[in-house]
Amino acid sequence: MQFRTILTLIPLIGALSSLPACAQSSAAMDDTLVQMGQAFKNNNSRRLTELLPSARGHVLEPWAAYWELRARLDSASGQEISDFFMRYAGTYQEDRLRNDWLLLLGQRRDWLQFAQVLPGFRMNDDREVRCYTLVLEHLVSGLDRSEELKVQWYRQKEPGDACFLAAKLHHDAGKLDADDVWRKARLAVDARQLRTARLAAALLVPSAADRSVSEALNNPERFLLKTTPTRTPLTQELAVLALARWADSNPDGAAQALTSRWASHLSESQRAFAWGAIGKQATFKLSPDAMGYFSNAGPQRMIDDHLTWRTRAALRQNQWTDALQAIEAMSQDSAAEATWVYWRARALMQPGRTESERATAQHLLQTIADSKGFYEMLALEALGQAITTPPPPPRLTPEEKNAARANPGLQRALAAIRLGLRSEGVKEWNYTTNLHQSGGMNDRELLAAAELACSNEVWDRCINTSERTRSVTDITQRFPMPHQTAVVTRSRSIGLDPAYVYGLIRQESRFITDARSGVGASGLMQVMPATARWTARKIGLTDFAPHQITDRDTNIAIGTGYLKLVLDDFAGSMPMAAAAYNAGPGRPRIWRGLPGSPTLEAAVWAETIPFSETRDYVKKVLSNTTMYAAIISGTPQSLLARLSPVGPRDFARPENTELP
Repeated sequence: MQFRTILTLIPLIGALSSLPACAQSSAAMDDTLVQMGQAFKNNNSRRLTELLPSARGHVLEPWAAYWELRARLDSASGQEISDFFMRYAGTYQEDRLRNDWLLLLGQRRDWLQFAQVLPGFRMNDDREVRCYTLVLEHLVSGLDRSEELKVQWYRQKEPGDACFLAAKLHHDAGKLDADDVWRKARLAVDARQLRTARLAAALLVPSAADRSVSEALNNPERFLLKTTPTRTPLTQELAVLALARWADSNPDGAAQALTSRWASHLSESQRAFAWGAIGKQATFKLSPDAMGYFSNAGPQRMIDDHLTWRTRAALRQNQWTDALQAIEAMSQDSAAEATWVYWRARALMQPGRTESERATAQHLLQTIADSKGFYEMLALEALGQAITTPPPPPRLTPEEKNAARANPGLQRALAAIRLGLRSEGVKEWNYTTNLHQSGGMNDRELLAAAELACSNEVWDRCINTSERTRSVTDITQRFPMPHQTAVVTRSRSIGLDPAYVYGLIRQESRFITDARSGVGASGLMQVMPATARWTARKIGLTDFAPHQITDRDTNIAIGTGYLKLVLDDFAGSMPMAAAAYNAGPGRPRIWRGLPGSPTLEAAVWAETIPFSETRDYVKKVLSNTTMYAAIISGTPQSLLARLSPVGPRDFARPENTELP
């Protein structure tokens, strides 16, 4: 009897005993994926191969298999790679490995395999792969791809084998001339990419002249003052590089050398580039001589980057005609950016302009007027309209939501983020939702994907995905308000506008509580360790410990406390306080100008901030703030009302020199 009872219980016992095993297996597999992610970062190929069998069947198996094969890609067989492509067909990981394999084949100059693998490549966002493709087309068909090559090569920020190889082949075939190559070298020096400049120059400079190139780039002052000016092409071009290089540290010295020794020996286009580089650096330093340097050359011969800084210098000095001329000399693509559409319209609205010009200005403003960005909002207000929240789109249907939940790429992305593999999760999410990919998501699908991210509190993907919709706007997705009680209560208790705090957090961390920047800032409000310690003492958090910085409430308390201190120090100027929060308080004090400098409208001041990151940051925080204020208050808002004029320091007001 007892024996038979035991026999009948065996199936039940087996079923019950299997439950903890499954749970343990799931947790163990999660741990395996985390270990593999770390092994991949450490380039531990052997460990990845050991762990891969334990990851089979996990939702993130494609990542595990990708890491394992990618780590040994240079020794993998063609069959292994083909098998991977077939097993994980259609996934981000398949396309990612195809991208990696194409780069390796290009480096090996294996054009036959490259041609076989290329048609399946869907991502098409890798400049090196595209340049290798141009090489292939040139070698196989003799096609002249020089125009596209120049676009790819000139935009490349780092030196790369593919675009350099394509440039060399096209130059050797007579499809790129010396001016094309020297243009690349100039652009590289202007962007402080000296290695790239050397590679470009090597296409034209005989080895015997390598020393001259090095001196022009490494000791430009000596080169410019010791070299005898001549009209030989090599000497001219090296002088232009040296002038741009010296301008980086001493624009006045470079200007003096250009005027006294080199101007008469350079062509008009060479002088224009040199004066543009000098004017740009003088504008960075807020020099009153900046516009004078720019005016030594006509804007029509300057590159777009120099023209943007010429415009900024003109705006800072209230020279509207010069600003207009610089904008009108920009390329069509640059001039179409909302920034320059707005300032062109403003220039056309200045006193003395004709009715026709004013009508053009109104039309320009209408083309960008919207509630989605800084200049779009300013355009709205220039047209006499307030900033309001756009109407919500029709509700998502259950079918639309279910389709997003069932999407394998989105599932893997969320699973990766849940396991702390945020970089991998973000890449897969972006790939899956990218509008530019074959079969990419339409607006309704993007809204459903954003809703999925919101419901999982993956706020950065919620915001970024919703921002991609073209014809509809879901303001609750684009401007979410997590941690509302904590943020609003704390902000109001110390006299801060909650909308300003939300606008800053949205830009700092996209509401990721454990966000950490490359320089060590942490948490929702991205507070630096030293700033956290100093602010904690100032606001009375006597028991603060460094590990608490990612605690939500502690981070909000310290971040808002510091923001309030810098806002008070800058007399309530939201743009200046935002700049101080991003770049430290010392820099905005310099950027506001020396005693006697003119008072600037805040939009001009923000646009002329020398640091591109801070310039972009200030504009986005203020436009975010305006939209959050509209959401919180439910009433129309004004961005202009938050842009008080910026001028030199009022010495009647004490300055908080303790602020870190």
